[in-house]
Formats: sequence, structure tokens, C-alpha cells
Amino acid sequence: MNQDRKDFFWPSYVDLMTALFLVMLVLFVLSYKRFQDKQRTNENLIAELKVQVQEKRKLDEIKDALKRLESSYFTYNQRYKRYELNSEVTFAPKSDVLPAAAQGPLVQAGRFLLHQMQSLDKRDNVQYLIVVEGRAAKDLRYPATDPHNLDGPAVRQLSYSRALAVLRLWEQAGLQFPPNLEVVAAGSGFRGAGRYTGPEEAKNKRFIIQIQPKIGSIGK
Repeated sequence: MNQDRKDFFWPSYVDLMTALFLVMLVLFVLSYKRFQDKQRTNENLIAELKVQVQEKRKLDEIKDALKRLESSYFTYNQRYKRYELNSEVTFAPKSDVLPAAAQGPLVQAGRFLLHQMQSLDKRDNVQYLIVVEGRAAKDLRYPATDPHNLDGPAVRQLSYSRALAVLRLWEQAGLQFPPNLEVVAAGSGFRGAGRYTGPEEAKNKRFIIQIQPKIGSIGK
């Protein structure tokens, strides 16, 4: 009887140890796979953080470079994060014809802008969007709700035409912006952030120069 028990014990013991070994092996494989997945995830996170740090550093460099635009031609508006022309441009009512007195300063400002943008490091391959935004002023002889002060298509077209007049003036003066500097005209009519109000409403007949790096081109 004892011999039968011994003969039964050892095969059962071997089967048990084999099963335990297989369980440990499976647990080891699963643990190793989880470790590899976690390591791979950490590596991806580190790589992504490195890219973000590089892009942040590049944006800081671009901001420092653009600070050179602050001059007698442009002033940086800290509140609205944009550059504004220092020279006054006063249009005749409902006219998009640039006054003769404003053309010289506008050409000089354009040349200065082009020179400063060309001096940026071309090795970065960063592209910039330069928006010349034209605006229009309301007629204070009429209430704000009067049809004369309606921000309709005519007003938008007028402000856009004023911006387009600046681009045409620069073209006539021989200013040619390279491909990495995209210059576009825009018109905001009676809208837009940072407008003059009250008695200073007439000052809204002006231009705003907005210069922004194209996000998709940073870090390439």
C-alpha cells in the first residue's frame, strides 16, 4: 500500500511543479511585456517632451528676433500682441486712396520690415505670415445703430481695399518679399480688437501689421 502511495506521489509532484513552472513562465513573459510597453511609452514621452522643448526654444528665439521691429516705424502693442504702424494714415471718408503724405513713410516702413524679416536666420526654415489689416472708422455724426455705421459688406470691402493699397504701394516701390514671408491684405471694417473709441474713433482709419510664425513650419 505504501509503495502505491509513493508511486502516485512522485508523478503528481512532478505534474504540480511543471504546472507551477508554466505559470511562473507565463507571469514572467507578461511582466516582461508590460515592462517593455512601459519603457516604450516612457521613451515616446521623453521624445515628445524633447520636441516640445525645442519648439518652445525656437518660439522664444523668434520672439526675440521680432523685437527688432520695434523702431520709429513700428510699435509693439503688448496688450493685443501685435505691431502697429507709428505713422498716421488718414483717409478721406469712404476712400481707399492713400494720401500722398502717407506714401513715403509707408514705403520706408515696408523697406524696414522687409530688411528685418530678411535678417532672420534662414537656416530655421520658419515661414511667417504678415497680415496688413485695414480698418474703417464710424461716422460720429450718426448714432452707432444708424445704417451709416452698419458693419456691412461695403465697409469690409473699404477696409480691405485700404490694406490692399499698402501692398500695391510696396510692389510699386520694388519691395519683393521672399517665399517664406507670406504677405496678405485683410479688412476688419468696424470690428477688430483694440479699436479707438469715443472722440478718437477717427483714428481707426489705419493699418495694423500682424506678424506670426506659421506653427506648422516650426521645428521642421
